[in-house]
Amino acid sequence: MKSIFFNTKCISFLKMISEDIGERPVGSESNRKATKLFKDELSFLGWDTEALEFDAIEWKDGGATLDVKRTAFEVFVSPYSTGCTVKAPLAVVTDVAELENGDFRGKIILLHGNIANEQLMPKNFVFYNPEHHRKIISLLENSGAKALICATGRNASLTGDVYPFPLIEDGDFDIPSVYTTEEAGEKLAQFDGKEANLVSNSGRIPKKAYNVTGKKGDGEERIVVTAHIDSKTGTPGATDNATGIVILLLLADLLRDYAGSKLIEIVAFNGEDYYSAPGQMKYIEVNKNNFNNVFLNINIDGAGYREGKTTFSFFDLPGDLYKKTTKMLKDYPEIIKGPLWPQGDHSIFVQHGRPAIAVSSQWFVESNENRDITHTPKDNIEIVDCSKLVEIASVLHRLILKI
Repeated sequence: MKSIFFNTKCISFLKMISEDIGERPVGSESNRKATKLFKDELSFLGWDTEALEFDAIEWKDGGATLDVKRTAFEVFVSPYSTGCTVKAPLAVVTDVAELENGDFRGKIILLHGNIANEQLMPKNFVFYNPEHHRKIISLLENSGAKALICATGRNASLTGDVYPFPLIEDGDFDIPSVYTTEEAGEKLAQFDGKEANLVSNSGRIPKKAYNVTGKKGDGEERIVVTAHIDSKTGTPGATDNATGIVILLLLADLLRDYAGSKLIEIVAFNGEDYYSAPGQMKYIEVNKNNFNNVFLNINIDGAGYREGKTTFSFFDLPGDLYKKTTKMLKDYPEIIKGPLWPQGDHSIFVQHGRPAIAVSSQWFVESNENRDITHTPKDNIEIVDCSKLVEIASVLHRLILKI
């Protein structure tokens, strides 16, 4: 009967977050509704809660138009870009050397080919920012260009099944930017030096957003269980990551009478799918002197996909904890040891020298290069198996009590 109750509760939470609220980009009203729902439910279950506020941008996309020599091209506004109305010569750039050596003052740069084959990391993103990305951003910012057109293909590992993908997704980058397909880029390149007319209707609105934390127990060592509550624009974000939030709520219910020797901290991070991970950065700021008391982080992202098994990936677990965990998981044939993957909030803890377990779906971690669901409308509740979410919550409950 308890399993039936939790399965019903799981379905209800998943529907509220992924359907009734829907897409939850940081800074939006829907995002604030999701964090309020999470906080209210934790409070109802007897957890001590805190909503940690931080600054964010609500981005408004009013669309864009582009024409060159009376030929119209379909373009999309780069997320978080400023708007513009620009008439200027088109300048084609296919590699870093051309960008470094050309004169682009007062021009519209078309980026396509090799220079546009992977999404550029936001300029202030601290967790992963390769040198060649930083160099491209710096060259663009110093180019004197009036606007950018980015022609891109597919990059499933970083942008899911979005095609074309936005080369630039950065609220700290102030050159107006749009993006289009590889095919359109090839046609546009034929107009090198010709006057282009670009209109982009886009705006940034300063807003507030929140991480939500629930705490239970009073031990000095912490077990921190995390999942991100935000989603990309344009997706209901069922597996990315409403399912993670649902598991946190189910676990909070299971632990409502917890009286163990360790402090349990449940955290809904807000910003994993946002250009600058502001909620994560706020958490690091607040905890900068307290990571040493984290006994274990358990992070949930991409869990509950209907096909395949659930994966537990282990990051630097001490020997005794690793043995206890793997021995316990032998009782659950639908849960397997997963590969190490860095693209999640567990990386915050691993980078601070703390052990972590990343919980996900076999599909999510093994099909990183060819996902056709992530960040799209296909990521809806139809692809979720709620019985897997209930099982994960039950396993985490048992593991926490064991350690």
